[in-house]
Amino acid sequence: MRILLLSGPNLAMLGHRDPAVYGTRTLDDLVAIATEAARAHGAELVHVHHDGEGELVAAVHRVVTGATPADAVIINAGALTHYGLSLRDALELLDVPCIELHLSNTQAREPFRHASVIAGVCSGTIAGLGAHGYRLAIDAAVALAEERRG
Repeated sequence: MRILLLSGPNLAMLGHRDPAVYGTRTLDDLVAIATEAARAHGAELVHVHHDGEGELVAAVHRVVTGATPADAVIINAGALTHYGLSLRDALELLDVPCIELHLSNTQAREPFRHASVIAGVCSGTIAGLGAHGYRLAIDAAVALAEERRG
């Protein structure tokens, strides 16, 4: 099983950016947590980070066309969650489970963060659990992918 983890804008600044909201772990720390969780399921994790929406759209397209095989996608789209319509349209093309992931509880933050344009095309959302969310997202992605396989 192969899981694609997509990381959006500003996530490379984790550990520096507002530790009270996002914690002190870096993106590399979170990817390591997800990689270990995937290994525990016998799965491979592939991580792709881009600050630009177009590059994330292209990464999703590679899954859709089979150029990057994946049984599930996990995406922390950062701010693109709230306005990334081309990313939403790309995610809608996926025929594999997709988990929306956030470190912070977006519903407990500024009102503009309450709306997600990608939630409606994802299998589910995990938010507000910090680094634990990465483990949970792997667990959910594996379970959904296994259900899909039958």
